Amino acid sequence: MAQRKFFVGGNWKMNGSKAGITEIGQFMTKGPLDPNTEIVLGCPAIYLEFAQKAMPPNVSMAAENCYKVEKGAFTGEISPAMIKDVGVSWVILGHSERRNVFGETDELIADKVAHALASGLKVIACIGELLEERESGKTAEVVFRQTKAIADKVTDWDKVVLAYEPVWAIGTGKTASPEQAQEVHAQLRDWLKSNVSEDVANKTRIIYGGSVTAANCKELAKNPDVDGFLVGGASLKPEFVQIVNAKQ
Repeated sequence: MAQRKFFVGGNWKMNGSKAGITEIGQFMTKGPLDPNTEIVLGCPAIYLEFAQKAMPPNVSMAAENCYKVEKGAFTGEISPAMIKDVGVSWVILGHSERRNVFGETDELIADKVAHALASGLKVIACIGELLEERESGKTAEVVFRQTKAIADKVTDWDKVVLAYEPVWAIGTGKTASPEQAQEVHAQLRDWLKSNVSEDVANKTRIIYGGSVTAANCKELAKNPDVDGFLVGGASLKPEFVQIVNAKQ
């Protein structure tokens, strides 16, 4: 069985200022941060270079989105080439807000993932169901459909982290129970085994996002198929250090 390195991502969303990022850099530097956890922080593009300088060397930065081509007449977009050019190696794609607020389709997200990987970026690819989808028993159907769109265009999974984020748990204070999270993660791993390969299923990190806090992270981290977290609001606060250290 491949040993999957625990992974904690932060997603600042449309939050942050130079002063605020400096403070985050201070509490991240003070830590201490579990050396066995990979840490990647999603930051508004305008602050990526500033944030990278403010963080300790064991914390990587990620763009929160990018487009599916290298350059061109796409006002307001950024490309993987630009992200790499400022020394950043990660991007978050397919976040539920991109899907449900900005109307990005499964196909567009898959195209973005494929182009980001081809450009040499590493990708946190997000999937997850809406509340009405969960209540009507469609969780597996939805997350498999979203994953399949990505899987159809990805050949090398080594640079992909899959983030399961039930939309009903994001920013709502509701968290999937450890059992609910483990159930979906195990189903996703089985799907990868059947539809991609056993090797990819064993190696790919599947992380959980949705109101993860210092109070619930240790319980969630005990699950065998929960390989880490993608943390929203709590990644802006000092308690994020405790989430990074959830496996200790």
